[in-house]
Amino acid sequence: MKGFVKNIEDISVKNKNFREVLYTANHTQLVVMSLKPGEEIGMEKHKLDQFFRVEEGTGEAVLDGDHTPIKAGFAVLVPAGTEHNIVNTGSAALKLYTLYSPPNHQDGVVHRTRADAEKDTEHFDGKTTEK
Repeated sequence: MKGFVKNIEDISVKNKNFREVLYTANHTQLVVMSLKPGEEIGMEKHKLDQFFRVEEGTGEAVLDGDHTPIKAGFAVLVPAGTEHNIVNTGSAALKLYTLYSPPNHQDGVVHRTRADAEKDTEHFDGKTTEK
């Protein structure tokens, strides 16, 4: 089957990896993330748009210095060029998924921890899930 048709809420909640790329199309990439209590993605800025959807837990979205509490059910849209961070402010894991438009990571990459992600220099190489 072409495309990705699965229960993203279930996949997001069960995910234990800091970051896992699930599907890469030509213009969009689907990634699940799990942040431990007190953990954050780290302040970053992209030349692409990014969308986050929180499935479980509580945290804070920081967009160009504005801090907004977030929890399950919240969506965060980060326009290209916006300095941003997602921080887990709760006592349990913050489970979410994100869409990069266009893709940002190599298809299929898994970073079990934030430290693994920071050590890795991978970037999108033009290869999609369906090749």
